[in-house]
Amino acid sequence: MADTDDAGARSAKAEGSVQRLTRWHDDFPTPGVRFADLTPVFADAEGFRAVLDCFAAAAPEADLVAGVDARGFLLGAGVAAILGTGVVAVRKGGKLPPPVISREYTLEYGSAALEIPADGIDLKGRKVLLLDDVLATGGTLAAAAELFIAAGAEVVAAAVVLELTFLEGRAKQGSYPLTSIVKL
Repeated sequence: MADTDDAGARSAKAEGSVQRLTRWHDDFPTPGVRFADLTPVFADAEGFRAVLDCFAAAAPEADLVAGVDARGFLLGAGVAAILGTGVVAVRKGGKLPPPVISREYTLEYGSAALEIPADGIDLKGRKVLLLDDVLATGGTLAAAAELFIAAGAEVVAAAVVLELTFLEGRAKQGSYPLTSIVKL
């Protein structure tokens, strides 16, 4: 019962921090898009730690944390430090030297590609916790998961700070558990 109470308190603290500190920008980066600026959440020591603790609790069995470019890097590094694991940066296309594993995807306001190294990191059999800042249309997170699956890893869970439920991005995700701190 105490673990459940701790998890509930941890989740409530993270949710409160995200709701209180997120700045919203209409028509950014393109008209019709409402951008969630999580910078104030990450700059607040208590809020940032609450988010990291919530994410670490999403997959304590993970032996590798992956953060999606770019705000996911901050989240991934912090959660990896808490869990005592390594961290992999899932990069935007063209940012890593070859060879890479690459996946193209569509997002709310265009298309892009994600990459991870194809060698240098043994991913076969690794249990990966996948982190990103926002789940919108779902393409980014799904593409990141596909990268690790293609490399022989298992995505044991994914977590995001904000989920824009009206865009139905959750439907594009795999069978792994998906934690959202705030759902809008």
